[in-house]
Amino acid sequence: MKRKTWMTLAVATIVGVLAVAIAAVAGIGRAAPTKGDAAVKVALVTDIGGLNDKGFNHLSYVGLQRAIKELKVKGRVYITKSAADRKPNLQAAAQDGNGLVIAVGVLFEFGPLDDVAPAFPNTKFAGVDVDWSGLTSHPPNVRGIQFREQEAGYLVGYIAGLWETRHPVKGKMVVGGVGANKVPAITRFLAGYRAGAHKANRKIKVYIDYANDPTFADQAKCKETTLNQIGKGSRVEFEAAGACGLGGLSAAKQKHLWGIGVDADQSFLGPHILTSATKHVDLSVFDAIKAYKANPTGFKGGFNKNYTVKNHGVGYGKLSAKLSKADRTFITAKANHIAKLIAEGKIKIPSK
Repeated sequence: MKRKTWMTLAVATIVGVLAVAIAAVAGIGRAAPTKGDAAVKVALVTDIGGLNDKGFNHLSYVGLQRAIKELKVKGRVYITKSAADRKPNLQAAAQDGNGLVIAVGVLFEFGPLDDVAPAFPNTKFAGVDVDWSGLTSHPPNVRGIQFREQEAGYLVGYIAGLWETRHPVKGKMVVGGVGANKVPAITRFLAGYRAGAHKANRKIKVYIDYANDPTFADQAKCKETTLNQIGKGSRVEFEAAGACGLGGLSAAKQKHLWGIGVDADQSFLGPHILTSATKHVDLSVFDAIKAYKANPTGFKGGFNKNYTVKNHGVGYGKLSAKLSKADRTFITAKANHIAKLIAEGKIKIPSK
């Protein structure tokens, strides 16, 4: 099995894709509309952290930009700067005549989509990381977009465990995982991470902690939590925490230890990034827009579209160039074998 089957290619340069949407207007943070076919209008509503979060929101925007270029749709971005912006941003996106509104982030599941979608029955909505069954009103015009984060977490946990097994310190093997907040997607990432590390070696100690950052953007909180784990002996730190996790990855760099990125392939942050647990949020956004453009009135809601290792929706990113040739060869072969087994349904991975 070729390595590229399971590895996420590096995401396009961050700076180049942000130019259009960062200039926010008014209180709800609307960005200038992008070029495209005026007959097909779609909107992207970000979560807190902005398009420069080097991960989740950014990947969503990459998917929108791809749709604008390849599908010739007209796209608009609504920047969420605080929790209070989520509902009015959704309302504004629907009122502005966008036929499809894509909400980015699990927190849109807890109120905003339930409040807004039923009021705009002729507008289609999709929610990245939103579980449609968790919406109390079960709006038929909303499609959930879900990922099996536990599969990506398992892969990077396995990689962390392999490295620790090959490089113990005085017989000790310790890795850590930090979540920004205890929401389902992050819980799945970390459950998989723990299980993957133990697959590599049952003797490995795995610390799992939460930074309790409801914004997913407070880097100081993730850095503090990560440093606490490092103080207890962790030498590989997985940050399932959005922009908050950038603080944890900087702590790993500061202490000359490994960090593991999330969502995007975050190898661009430096050689201290051992690998990344990747979610093709960009693919999910593009797929939703493609389905809408193909049949606007027939775009189906009322269910979740799922992304997995098998359909290349999740995986692991580049391995660090700092790895020795022997480590790289060994880890690549082992990780690709595990990915194959996951895709074939031969490994049961816990989700919490």
